[in-house]
Amino acid sequence: MKLKDTKVLQVVDEAFEDLELWYPVLRMREAGATVDIAGTEKGKVYTGKYGVPCESTHAFEDINPDDYDVLLVPGGWAPDKLRRYDSVLNIVKAMDQDKKVIGQICHAGWVLISADIVEGATVTSTPALIDDLKNAGATWIDEPVVKSGHIISSRRPSDLPQYMETIIEAVVKDL
Repeated sequence: MKLKDTKVLQVVDEAFEDLELWYPVLRMREAGATVDIAGTEKGKVYTGKYGVPCESTHAFEDINPDDYDVLLVPGGWAPDKLRRYDSVLNIVKAMDQDKKVIGQICHAGWVLISADIVEGATVTSTPALIDDLKNAGATWIDEPVVKSGHIISSRRPSDLPQYMETIIEAVVKDL
């Protein structure tokens, strides 16, 4: 298990993209990582866009970013909610400052924009965020996965295999 000593934080809110949350969680667990799921409150069940549930194991306010090696932000409509919580933005900023791996897919770029960490980065996303990311100072390219330092971005569910391969490789290099 190549990630057995790795701790991953997956953030969640209502209307997350089901595959963009669960596929990364399961792949990280498969690789041996411990994955915690944080929401507005511990033990709350959130529902994905297609009805798949996800129960949070922690509340955002209880998270210490120093305890984690990786942050995963799902797509769907959840990022529009997640970017409004100061506690989430503080987690993102702290993990960015420590150059920890941050994975964002689809609409998750909104969270990184609101945390003000994309300026100078090269990223991808759903095409709906092209202007948002460019206006925040990022360079947007249309690729299945883009690694820009410690920020790893992807476009959509069909890119998940490449996205997770890149994230796992980045974490293994950091170990």
